[in-house]
Amino acid sequence: MDEVDRSILAVLEQNGRISNNELAARVGLSPSPCLRRVRQLEEAGVIRGYRALIDPAAVGRSLRVFAGVRLMRHTRADVVAFERGITQLPEVVACHHITGNFDYLLQVEVADLPAYEGFHANQLAALPGVATVTSYVTMKTLSPEAI
Repeated sequence: MDEVDRSILAVLEQNGRISNNELAARVGLSPSPCLRRVRQLEEAGVIRGYRALIDPAAVGRSLRVFAGVRLMRHTRADVVAFERGITQLPEVVACHHITGNFDYLLQVEVADLPAYEGFHANQLAALPGVATVTSYVTMKTLSPEAI
């Protein structure tokens, strides 16, 4: 991967729907070599896909909570059971297996605090192997452009 590939990736990270002609102009290539490089990056798995970023509030998920989850035990069976269960919960938009005070850090999006309370009590805490859940309610999210 060279500097041109890195430039292509930087532009696509900001706008995955940019036309090939515009992308080529921004990175200083003609359209054909640019498209060839993008396809190579896709085939190599560097570009894993394209997606729409949805405003959570617009779809009734205006409350974002980060939840630290600690498991009772760390046997392979317990980890697999928890991970299988957590992937079935649509409120969980990201799940990270981490080091530190928690075993997992979840990003949860729901309508409001009562919805999170129900999710926490009836779904999250009921998953196999969950010992504790510590919740952090997001008050404001800064975009990279605002930092």
